[in-house]
Amino acid sequence: MTTETPDRHRVVIVGAGFGGMAAAQALMGQGVDVTIVDQRNHHLFQPLLYQVATAGLSPADIAGPIRTILKRDRHTRVFLGAVEDVDLDAKVVRLVNGARVPFDSLVVATGAAQSYFGNDHWRPFAPGVKTLDDATRVRRTILLTMEEAETGRQQSLESRREFLTFVVVGGGPTGVEMAGAMAELTRHAAEMDFHYISSRCVRVMLVHAGDRLLPSFPPSLGGKAMQSLEKLGVEVRLNARVTDITPFAVHIGEEEIPTTTVVWAAGVMASPAAAWLRVPADPQGRVRVGADLRAPGRDDVFVIGDTAAVTDAAGKVAPGVAPAAKQQGQYAARAILARSRGRRAPAPFRYRDYGNLATIGRQRAVADFGWLRVSGFPAWLLWCLAHIYFLVGFRNRFVVGANWFWNYLTFERGARLITGGDGALGTS
Repeated sequence: MTTETPDRHRVVIVGAGFGGMAAAQALMGQGVDVTIVDQRNHHLFQPLLYQVATAGLSPADIAGPIRTILKRDRHTRVFLGAVEDVDLDAKVVRLVNGARVPFDSLVVATGAAQSYFGNDHWRPFAPGVKTLDDATRVRRTILLTMEEAETGRQQSLESRREFLTFVVVGGGPTGVEMAGAMAELTRHAAEMDFHYISSRCVRVMLVHAGDRLLPSFPPSLGGKAMQSLEKLGVEVRLNARVTDITPFAVHIGEEEIPTTTVVWAAGVMASPAAAWLRVPADPQGRVRVGADLRAPGRDDVFVIGDTAAVTDAAGKVAPGVAPAAKQQGQYAARAILARSRGRRAPAPFRYRDYGNLATIGRQRAVADFGWLRVSGFPAWLLWCLAHIYFLVGFRNRFVVGANWFWNYLTFERGARLITGGDGALGTS
């Protein structure tokens, strides 16, 4: 049973992503009351969402109920709801459903959503992959378009081209990983599961506005990633800007490419936290915070993860990746405990960069540890081990490891299920 004690310091954490969960777990058993607020009842391992979207894993493999993860502490409770506003004077978080959650310290870790750079009308035709719903929707679209191409076998290949062309927009780690997995799924499925289409019919494209893939990696590893994608049959377009997206085509400059499957991985925008807190936001909507992770002018509000533009004690801007969010969540917890106990605040936050990893399909990946750069099969093994290690719960680690091992041996993707809607393309 969850209990709340009147004289205990009350901490409210908005968002159960990597940063919010790291803060909550660090505060468990520390003599404070913790309330975590999220719109969904599960914590999600977002780096593997693309594998759900490409039928490599099932949704339950990469998610766990928040209540189950935090059940060991009776002073931690969970509210399912969306934030409407924050009353900083009254120290209350107001939820859309009318609930009011009081706090002594507040941690805002609400993450980010897709940014379409002013073209929000593209959103229905080019979904990003930020939630389990997004991932299963993309998986459904990919599999249904292949079914549509198969059942339309009486038509010419040219007339079915839109169902066999798959476009990923954005050349960062998410886009690269999505394009590689999509190429493996569609080409293998075309050869093994269908009679009237083959891998030669399938076209997978990665469109990137920059001049190289993986801008956050060294140029040499971006080049390795491009070579690996091309070996998988992915058509990489660099210095290519998307000018329009419609239900049946993507436009790159003046060129129209017929397709019904576009996945957006080109940019993110922070949650409305800056508006809630009445502080200025950067162009991505993030709250600018210093090495104490506090909102400007507040000693009781911490902003972390993708919600914040963090400059650490070394003057380094922390990247928007899971390890950075977890480190910030742990730091915020230490600072809150020091504040609640009347102790000196911890030393300013300093981000520890343990390296960057990105996978490009089966047996291919790139890894940058600063002092060591690895590509190919060794990097892929490191990527697998790192992601299994950081999953929440033994069951998820075991299931994901077993799935990957089976997929490696057989090339089979076991989650090729079409769910949602009534099974027909274009229905809801």
